[in-house]
Amino acid sequence: MNHVRKPSGPLQTNTSDVYALAFGAHPDDVELSCGATLLKIIRESGLVAVCDLTRGEMGTLGTDETRAQEAAAAACAMGYTERVTLDLGDGRIEYSRESLDEVIRIIRRFRPTVVFCNPPDERHPDHVKASRLVCDAAYYAGLKKRLTTWDGKPQAPHRPKYLFHYLQYHHLEPSFIVDISETFEASRKGVLAFRTQFYREGKTGRPETLISRPEFLTGLEARARYFGEQIGVLYGEGFIKTTPVAIKEFSASFG
Repeated sequence: MNHVRKPSGPLQTNTSDVYALAFGAHPDDVELSCGATLLKIIRESGLVAVCDLTRGEMGTLGTDETRAQEAAAAACAMGYTERVTLDLGDGRIEYSRESLDEVIRIIRRFRPTVVFCNPPDERHPDHVKASRLVCDAAYYAGLKKRLTTWDGKPQAPHRPKYLFHYLQYHHLEPSFIVDISETFEASRKGVLAFRTQFYREGKTGRPETLISRPEFLTGLEARARYFGEQIGVLYGEGFIKTTPVAIKEFSASFG
């Protein structure tokens, strides 16, 4: 299986290591679930890259072309260092050595400190499969004898320090909540870049999907307000951690 590399947004050919690399099973997974956190990282001078595992070609609304255009527009709106689209098959993501190597190549390409990915328990089977694929690839990417190449050159091993699951449709208890009060509104530009997927005033006769209902975007804000309320702020995004997080300066973490 050959990976399809489709850079979107402000591409830097010789990208340095990024701080955060966010994976989504489909275009818009990342923006809908952790976009405000990614924007917060960018505003804190951290580099962020995004990788969509599929082209979203099985979606009820939109086409391959429009979804690619929307992903590029979202990348520009959010300010990602780079966005890469793989072609692991919307609706048919497989757990295989070939798929693992595709994801390992991306991790070794960007060498992130933090990886974000789909949650392990989800409504969409692709989300569940993507979660396991990324989690396992993040581990295998650190093995010296697991060989991969990029542009014909051998890649050095790299294992991200942290892997966090963002939350999607299912209500899961977060391990921690990020204060996104200052970035939530701006992050909506990344979400709304996917114009074909969401409710649009005056557009009638379109098939209705879970996310094309007018209530969906309102629900996203309600969830952000709910998580924000849990930590005493206006908006929040919740995440599940997979390993313990070390606290070196107690007062800095719990100030």
